Amino acid sequence: MKADLQRFKDELTTHLDWFAERGRKVRFWWRDDDAVEPTPALDRMLEIANRHGVDLALAVIPKDATQALADRLEREKHAFVLQHGWQHRNFQRKDLGEKAAELGSRRDPDELLAQLREGKTRLETLFGEKFIPAMVPPWNRIDPEISRRLPGIGVPGLSTFTWHNFPRTRQIQSHVDILKWKKQVRFIGWESARLRFDLQLTRRRNTGGEPIGLLTHHLAHDEGCFEFLDEFFAIAAHHEGAEWPEVKDLFAATS
Repeated sequence: MKADLQRFKDELTTHLDWFAERGRKVRFWWRDDDAVEPTPALDRMLEIANRHGVDLALAVIPKDATQALADRLEREKHAFVLQHGWQHRNFQRKDLGEKAAELGSRRDPDELLAQLREGKTRLETLFGEKFIPAMVPPWNRIDPEISRRLPGIGVPGLSTFTWHNFPRTRQIQSHVDILKWKKQVRFIGWESARLRFDLQLTRRRNTGGEPIGLLTHHLAHDEGCFEFLDEFFAIAAHHEGAEWPEVKDLFAATS
C-alpha cells in the first residue's frame, strides 16, 4: 500500500517535471457528479478545492436540486454547476443488454429536450452565475441527435467520459474515474490510479493541450478516495508543470 502510494507520487512528479523542464504545462480539471443537496462529503470536497485553489465542477441533477445546495455554494468561489441530465433515470432496455442512459436512443427527442430545457432553467434560477451551460449526461452516454441539438436549447457545452480527444467545440472530457464500481464501490487503488494517469500524461506529451479530467462522485466515496484527493492535489495543484484553468474558461472556449 505505502509502496504503491509512493510510486504513484513519484511517477506523477516525474511526469510533471518533464513538462516543466520544457516550459510546458499539463492542463487539468475536476468534475464531480450527482450533487443535489449539501452533505458532509460535499463539504470535504469543497474544503479540498479551497485549500488547493482549484475549481470543482459539480454535475447537479436539476429535478432533485435543492435551494439548500444553492445556498451552500453561493459563497464558494471554486464551486460551479453543470447540468446532469434532468432526473438521472435510465430509459434503456437492460433486458436487451443495453447500457444505462437517460439521454439515450429510447427517448422521444422533443420530449427529452423539453425536459433538459426545463432543467437548464431550474439550474439558472437556483445557481445564477455559478451555472455553466454544459451537459453531463448521466452514465456519460448521450444519443448523437440529442448531442447535436443541445446548443439549440442554450447548452453548448458537453462532458462525457473517454480517454480519446474529442474535436467538438466546448466538449471537455473526463478521463480518470477514481472509483471502482463493480461489486463493492470503492477507490480504484494507487496502482490503478498510477496507470491511468500515466496513460493520460504520456499522451499529453504528444497530443496537445486537452485538459485531463479527474472524475469523482462524492456521495460514493470511501476514505481511500479522500486520501487520494489529498495526495494528488498536494502535487498536481502546485507543480509548475501543471495548470488548472477556471472551469468557466474551459467551456467558454471557441475552439
